[in-house]
Amino acid sequence: MNTVIISLLVLCLLPMVCTWTAIYYRQTQLGSVDNKEPRQQSLQLTGAGARAVAAQGNTWEALGVYSAAIFAVFISGIDLQSISTPVIAFVALRVVYIPVYVSNMDKLRSLIYIVGMGICIYLFSTALSAG
Repeated sequence: MNTVIISLLVLCLLPMVCTWTAIYYRQTQLGSVDNKEPRQQSLQLTGAGARAVAAQGNTWEALGVYSAAIFAVFISGIDLQSISTPVIAFVALRVVYIPVYVSNMDKLRSLIYIVGMGICIYLFSTALSAG
């Protein structure tokens, strides 16, 4: 169970990594960080800065799908330790996803996304098979 809890913690922290990355680009591209209107300022970013903002949005979205998949496994009564390998793989993919996205490696980013969603589908199917 600890693996699953730690994975949720790490995945909840990843959007902050994207935020900090976007803050760096707001400072370097725009000359300052507007804390009163940060979302408006983020819309002005281009290139890697804009991709950091987009990576944050995708990271939140992936967290939602992953959390739902973990919840499905949990309520199905499956021992959470039995899903440690896909859980670790999902976290590793999401950690790699951010720099890949910011670096504009679009094909690799899409592959990482697809594999991650495949893991979530696997977790849902595992939960369904227990019912």
